Amino acid sequence: MLIGGHCGGGIKGAIDRAVEIGADAVQLFAQPNRAWRFPDHDPAVLASFRERREEVGIGAAFIHALYLLNLASDNPDFYEKSTTALRRSAETASAIGAEGVCFHTGSHRGSGLEGSLERIAVALEPALEACSNETWLLIENTAGGGGTIGRSVDELATIVDRLGRHPRLGLCLDSCHLYASGYDITDRDELDRLLEEVDGRIGLDRLRLLHINDSKAPLGSNRDRHDGVLAGLMGERLGVFMGHPDLQGLPAVIETGAASRGPEASDITALRELHARWL
Repeated sequence: MLIGGHCGGGIKGAIDRAVEIGADAVQLFAQPNRAWRFPDHDPAVLASFRERREEVGIGAAFIHALYLLNLASDNPDFYEKSTTALRRSAETASAIGAEGVCFHTGSHRGSGLEGSLERIAVALEPALEACSNETWLLIENTAGGGGTIGRSVDELATIVDRLGRHPRLGLCLDSCHLYASGYDITDRDELDRLLEEVDGRIGLDRLRLLHINDSKAPLGSNRDRHDGVLAGLMGERLGVFMGHPDLQGLPAVIETGAASRGPEASDITALRELHARWL
């Protein structure tokens, strides 16, 4: 398992921050995460990311798309901004040789998944076209609050199926979101059932990234409240998820810490130690 973190510094600085905390994998924002403006990255900076990553041996890299995205929106302006931002993220990820772009699909705002599925599919198509063979789009599961899409394996599978099981469309599973949406991943039997469902409906070969976050909110609460390793309600039992045989070899990224920096070296060490205890 490649242990890493969501690091501050963007394309210019995230690799150096990952080295500073001793990470094997890195996730980063390619644009300010609360603003629509997408910067015109200097090609030399993009090339430098690739070179620096190879130099220091970071095993996996991912861009996390803008939090503002709503690919299900029925507001034309918002929908166009969301579609463009995701496409630009995919173009940038391909340029730096990232393994994927992790994204939140958004909220149907009462129309249900079926009522917004076509809008989602149309929004994903240009981003998928912008991906390279090494760079995938990764749908992240949600905690299930409000009308958010992707709270269940069934919803995630419905999107993958609608896109014709596109060869560059994959999955990111967030441990906090799974727990909040009602999947008790601290129980080995329930985790086995979850991963069997993922494999049967989507395919574990499409699972390319794990977010390892503890939860401040209870099981099934539908509240997205990340907590640090061993600090939340899952505690030591988060290791059940990390140690599952079907998840070994994947990049596992923690997303806690200061927004400008990300996790500390102590967080990476805690993840590695938890993983080792549950193997």
